[in-house]
Amino acid sequence: MRIESTSTVASTSVVSGFSRTTRVDVPIERVDVAAYRVPTDFPESDGTLEWDSTTLVVVDVDGGDTHGQGYTYADESTARLIQTRLADAVRGRDAMSVPESWSAMVGAIRNLGRPGIASMAISAVDAALWDLKARLLNVPLVTLLGAVRDRVAVYGSGGFTSYPPERLAEQFAGWIAAGIMRVKMKIGREPERDRERVQHARRVIGPAAELFVDANGALTRKQALAFSENVAAATVSWFEEPVSSDDLEGLRLMRDRAPAGMAIAAGEYGYDLPYFKRMLDAGAVDVLQADATRCAGITGFMRAAALCEAYGVPLSAHTAPALHLAPCLAAAPVCHIEYFHDHARIEQMLFDGAPVPIRGSLVPDLSRPGLGLELKRADAERYRI
Repeated sequence: MRIESTSTVASTSVVSGFSRTTRVDVPIERVDVAAYRVPTDFPESDGTLEWDSTTLVVVDVDGGDTHGQGYTYADESTARLIQTRLADAVRGRDAMSVPESWSAMVGAIRNLGRPGIASMAISAVDAALWDLKARLLNVPLVTLLGAVRDRVAVYGSGGFTSYPPERLAEQFAGWIAAGIMRVKMKIGREPERDRERVQHARRVIGPAAELFVDANGALTRKQALAFSENVAAATVSWFEEPVSSDDLEGLRLMRDRAPAGMAIAAGEYGYDLPYFKRMLDAGAVDVLQADATRCAGITGFMRAAALCEAYGVPLSAHTAPALHLAPCLAAAPVCHIEYFHDHARIEQMLFDGAPVPIRGSLVPDLSRPGLGLELKRADAERYRI
């Protein structure tokens, strides 16, 4: 079904405490969810966490004889929340009015709170609804959102603290050979070894590539300052979460004191707009990060982008490269997407249409409507939980 052949029904909705009747042109008829746990290809760790698997939560929505799909990376309990709270909040609403469904979901989790799995659950449904709307119109999602660029730069992200030197070297050298000239490694688990690890990474990638590091909030202010000075010769151009993202004063301190040319970045744990505003008001970052699988979906991500534009601060998309491609093509402040090893691997394994970097950038396939992705259900079934 295309949008010109819609049926119309009446729907009574409750949004922000009041009821009203809306005209629904393409009612959302079905909302399903499934979770998949995919083992990593090597034990992984960063400065504050260790893991050996990643959970993918996939949402399917139907409306107007058309299907949409979205996802998040979150705990399996996120799927249960979608089943028990969010499915009923959007079912019967107009598939062409994604922001209305988004507001209904936010209202439905009022007593649960926005941070954490509630926003991750909204993220997956919201992405599915944007995919559905674009497919109803038979256009790529980037066309629906409105492109400001035709490709988005990526940086290779991995270099886990659990990697032995030879594995890090193999990963980074592979990205450089593929034309990805920015790479990021994890630090902070053993601070006394980090300078040596960074120097090793620089030798592997050569002088022309950019080297990023991510402490995941593992360091104290003094440790972070000392590290930034100790690796100045290795030309580290990005220091992510040098201290906890909750320490806005500490982040601002790092912005003021870090070597010239070293950008301070944070924001991946932002679940709502006020979080990002507080970070920007504090002048805490050179580059804000946002994650559409956490910040209440593509709707939330585009609002974070508008906030960045107002503050004149660049925006970097955190992980989930295939999901972020369309909104990043449409969001003016975006500088790049994190091509995170775990998520890029899962998206290539389990989704038809997952993009692969071309000369260091992701380019959309404009022949595919919506997000351009289709879950390989037979391949995914072995990981279903």
